[in-house]
Amino acid sequence: MTLDPMLPKHRLILLRHAKSAWPDGVADRERPLADRGRKAAPVIGTYMVREKLIPDLALVSPARRAQETWKLVRRALSKKVKEVEAADIYEVSAERLLNVIRAVEPGIHTLLIVGHNPGMENAASLIVADGDADAVRRMREKFPTAGLAVIDLDLDGWNEIAAGTGYLERFVTPRSLG
Repeated sequence: MTLDPMLPKHRLILLRHAKSAWPDGVADRERPLADRGRKAAPVIGTYMVREKLIPDLALVSPARRAQETWKLVRRALSKKVKEVEAADIYEVSAERLLNVIRAVEPGIHTLLIVGHNPGMENAASLIVADGDADAVRRMREKFPTAGLAVIDLDLDGWNEIAAGTGYLERFVTPRSLG
């Protein structure tokens, strides 16, 4: 399946939270970003602005590290983005993530999800059928913290998303951006 990457009906942007810290005695959900994560998230936000990857809606995991990642990315964005804290994307499978996406209103053209592995990596691999071969290979090998997958979809509504319906337009990481 090859889509015209210039004319996607819908665009899904999957952003794994930036690098988190592992402080003693802190519950997983409350883990903050590490210094490296606090540096990487704004790099991704700046990249998103430069590349005009501005979402219409951001679904963000309630985990502290995902919330902090989004706040740092959001600061760089050129417009206010509707955001929803989505408890059902924390520690979920790829199929559960697809169910969350299917519930998004069709009027949302560009959807950003800020979440966690392995769900993000598995969902991206499940959705993507085609794209730049090198980007697809890198994404499937490792979806690191602050990794950003941009997936174009030729669907009439988000409810149609399924395995193999996406075209990986690009996959970037803070490291690949220098």
